[in-house]
Amino acid sequence: MADRPRDLADRMARRRPPADGFVRQTLTLPRQEARAAAREFFASFPKAAYMSGVESWRELPGDRIEFTLKRLPSAD
Repeated sequence: MADRPRDLADRMARRRPPADGFVRQTLTLPRQEARAAAREFFASFPKAAYMSGVESWRELPGDRIEFTLKRLPSAD
């Protein structure tokens, strides 16, 4: 059972793939690890080839960051 409405919304959103064709990855990490993960993501999937980017992010208690990275599945 969901603790909050947001938890239920998150679970339902994960069930249905987005219709725009982007691959998304949501991470929740301490601030420094989040920065390192984002740098690694952009090194692996350059914006010019994959239209990669940070779709959304938010600060959580305990200096943690939740963020969603998106990219196209393959380069043209």
